[in-house]
Amino acid sequence: QVQLVESGGGLVQAGGSLRLSCVASGRTFSNYAVGWFRQAPGKEREFVATITSSGGNTAYADSVKGRFTISRDNAKNTVFLQMNSLRPADTAVHYCAASSRAWGRNRLLYDYWGQGTQVTVSS
Repeated sequence: QVQLVESGGGLVQAGGSLRLSCVASGRTFSNYAVGWFRQAPGKEREFVATITSSGGNTAYADSVKGRFTISRDNAKNTVFLQMNSLRPADTAVHYCAASSRAWGRNRLLYDYWGQGTQVTVSS
């Protein structure tokens, strides 16, 4: 089992920045790929970004590419999502998730999920 706890969400004006953190406990975190997903009211949960277990590879949704950066510190069991140039369309609950099986954009690959952190961007 892996337990994930997100933090760092909040209310920010358009153009602002936030840094989300996902802290893991339980099994060896460095064995897991980690993804960030988000879900806005009335919409499906969508992929945002993902990073391999070693941190050597990353991938982003087109909507956030160039604005968001995913990184990890395995010594601290933490994955970060730096979000810059935020837009009202980024408003959603943001979740981190961990996968021991594969690395990718499909949320079905991920076995463990955090409780989410709310990001609200005002115009």
